[in-house]
Order: sequence, then structure tokens, then C-alpha cells
Amino acid sequence: MKKIASAIWEYCKATDKLLWLFCLSASAFSLVLLSSMQYNHAVEPGDISMPIQTIAVLLGIISALVVSAFDYHLLAKLWKLHVPLTVFLVLLTYTPLGITPSGTKNKAWLSLFGITTFQPSELLKISFILTFALHLSKIKGKINSPRNLFPLILHGMIPIGMILLQRDVGSALVFGAIFVMMLFVAGLSWKIVIASLGAVIVAAPIVWQSDLLNEFQKQRILVIFNPELDLLNYGYQQWRGRISLGSGQLFGRGLFTGSSSFVPVVHNDFIFAYIGQVLGFVGCVATAALLLCICIRILVNSMRAKDALGCYICTGVFAIMIFQSVVNIGMVLCVMPVIGVTLPFISCGGTSVVTMYLAMGLVMSVHAYSKRKKKFFED
Repeated sequence: MKKIASAIWEYCKATDKLLWLFCLSASAFSLVLLSSMQYNHAVEPGDISMPIQTIAVLLGIISALVVSAFDYHLLAKLWKLHVPLTVFLVLLTYTPLGITPSGTKNKAWLSLFGITTFQPSELLKISFILTFALHLSKIKGKINSPRNLFPLILHGMIPIGMILLQRDVGSALVFGAIFVMMLFVAGLSWKIVIASLGAVIVAAPIVWQSDLLNEFQKQRILVIFNPELDLLNYGYQQWRGRISLGSGQLFGRGLFTGSSSFVPVVHNDFIFAYIGQVLGFVGCVATAALLLCICIRILVNSMRAKDALGCYICTGVFAIMIFQSVVNIGMVLCVMPVIGVTLPFISCGGTSVVTMYLAMGLVMSVHAYSKRKKKFFED
């Protein structure tokens, strides 16, 4: 017993207690929100399974505890184990085993013993962060050399291409954000950044005129510039979301009042609209502040990391948090198109929650092992 107590004490001293506090607070808040949705009849029966969501949170916490107890160098070097597994699971979605749940057109899910579904691309994010961080750390700052940059680009394009084949544009953009942010932190030349931005600007009208974007995706983008364009079809979700968001005014209607405005997929992509409805402007600001605290804490760990690998891992996790938070809130505010991106820790979705805790486990591993030793290897 003394050894167990001593191990727990040592873990508590080494781990990032503030990050734990922020993440657990976000999960607790999420469970209260989802319970409120059921009580207020904001969702259809069966949209939310509180037992499954609660189990997912507990599994996520356990996963973070386990991952954070391991040296992040070891986790990165074990890529031969986790990469084939996550890639295989994604490839299964291309087969008849792949599922397209109601409310989406993406065949990106698998059934979990007929009880629930899970999204393999979420787990692939973790593998990609570890392998790409390891790749960048081995280059040792010579990122702008063509012989180093082109393999890095290929490394990033493979998972992005795999997710695009699922027609999951939202997840593909998250992978793109991880890829770009990690490259930037690794020292990508400003000349390459500016040239890439110029290429995107030039290519945008070409892509728009081509068949790369279907009519549904184009209309989603056009709605951003004219919210009244198609209120009963492409713009319906954001229209209902804005009504719900604004109806709460300053302090909201309350969590358990027995009634609510209808918003499609409010428990997932548009949960921020529900926060505005039941907790008002104050609740929205508090939620954004909590997510920002998590982002800042990840950045702090990134800056305090004792080597490049730890820094890059934290950067990849930060990219997920900041990109998904900004895009999700932007969708509700109608300043970004609806692309099916969840609000980290808050939205309903078991795979999303477990993945976010796995990511936080990586950050806590960097925090703990950077404190224990000055350096694991020379940069």
C-alpha cells in the first residue's frame, strides 16, 4: 500500500494539475449541458446516451492517466504499433463496415459491438501528432531544405488524403491545421509561408469552378456571406443556431426550465448555441474562457518542454484545441461554414472526448518528464 500511495503522490507532484482542473471542469460542464438538453427536450430521444457519454469521459480520464505516466519519447518511438492500428481502423470505414450516421454524409464511423459508434480518424490524430513530431525532431532545424521539406509534406498529405476519401472535410481541415502549425513552429521559412498563401489565393477560384467542391459545400460557404440566402435549406442550421444563441440574452433561460428552441445537431456541432440559450452571453464567455485556459496551458507546456519533440507534440495538441474551438464557435456565429467540427470536451461524442484526453495525456507526459530530467537527447 505504501508503494502505491508513494507512486500516486509522485504522480500528483509531477503532473500538470492546472490542466487536469481545466479539462475535468469542461467535462463536468458538458455532462450537465447534455443532461439539460434531455430535460428541456432540446434533442430527439436517442440522440444522447448519458451512460455512454459518462463512460467515455471516464475512459478518457483513465487513458490520460496511463499515457501521461509514460515517457513521450517512448510513445513516439512506438509508432510501428499505433500507426498500423489507427490506419487499419480508418481503412475499415471504406468497406461495408463503414457507417454514415444520420445528420452527416461522411462515411467515417465504425460500429462498436452494435452498442455505439466511433470515429477512427480521431485516434489517427494522436498517431499523426506523435509521428510528425518525431519526424520534425529528427530533422534538427533543417526543415526548409527541399530534401527534408518534401518528405514532411508527403507525411502530412497521406492522413489528410485518407480522411478526404471519407468525405469528412472538417476532420481533414483539423489534420491540416496540425500539419501547418507544427511546420511553422519547427521553423518553416516565411518565404515558403507567403508563397503558399499566394498559391492558395490563386487556386481558390479554380477550385470553386471545378468539381472538387460539390453544390452542398458551395452553398454552405455562400451562406456565410449572405445568411438569409437559403434559410429553409443550406442556411437552416445556422439560422436556428443564431436564434437559440441570442434568445438567452445576458444570463440565459436556465439549464432546467423544461423548454428550448430547436437547433439541428445541437448536442454536437451546435452545442455553443445551446450554451447561449440556457446560460446567455455570460455562459458563452465563460465557456470560451475555459477553452482558452486549456489552450494557454498547452502552450505553456510547449514552451517549457526540454527538447524539440516535446515542443512539437504540445504544438500538435494545441492545434486541435484552438482550431476546433474557433471553427465550432465560428459556425454558430455564422462567420465560418458548417463543416462538422466538435467543440473540444464540450460536444457530445465518445470518440472525441477520449481522443482529447489522450491528447492531454501527451501534454502531461511532456510536462512531467521535462521536469524530471533536463534533456533526453540533444536537439
